[in-house]
Amino acid sequence: MQKKYTNEILNLLRSMQNIDYITPDEIPQIDLYMDQVTTFMDEHLRSSKRFEEDKILTKTMINNYTKNNLLPPPVKKKYSSEHMLMLIYIYYLKNFLSINDIQSILNPLSDRFFGSTDGLSLSDIYKEIVDLEQENINSQVRDIIRKLKKSGEAFEDVEDPEDKKLLTTFAFICMLSFDVWVKKSVIENIIDDTLGSKKEK
Repeated sequence: MQKKYTNEILNLLRSMQNIDYITPDEIPQIDLYMDQVTTFMDEHLRSSKRFEEDKILTKTMINNYTKNNLLPPPVKKKYSSEHMLMLIYIYYLKNFLSINDIQSILNPLSDRFFGSTDGLSLSDIYKEIVDLEQENINSQVRDIIRKLKKSGEAFEDVEDPEDKKLLTTFAFICMLSFDVWVKKSVIENIIDDTLGSKKEK
């Protein structure tokens, strides 16, 4: 039972190495209407959905991002390739950061590079970020496998196989959760100390 469970997790981790990215070449170079934006995002980020009925982006979400100054407004109801890049960042960041924190991260980027025709473009920045993430995925998988093996060694005195599976699974989840918590705390500290979003008391 435990071996089968471990193999299932390892197969899941291997699939992470084939995780979908929206590559720079896939970003439309023509302006899109709202429906075209949501369709594009749904098609290209489908594998990141937990459940089939989950929505990647909706019209309401995009309108709210604009209202909250996360996304520059469309021009004549059309969204440019730069809008698409910002929406991709928002999509990933909103899974673990507050709207205020996302604003602190993306607003300086948008202010300096959105619509820029001088020097670096948002497209150049996105290409660099994608390259960094692709280089990092293998080390992430190795680290998760290390945590899996470590959690499997926990509770070695427990004899009941069902209890053992329950407890080692819990240990694995706790190790992953602690990792997420630490990284989230580091991000929040960077936002507060470097991007200057810490509120005055």
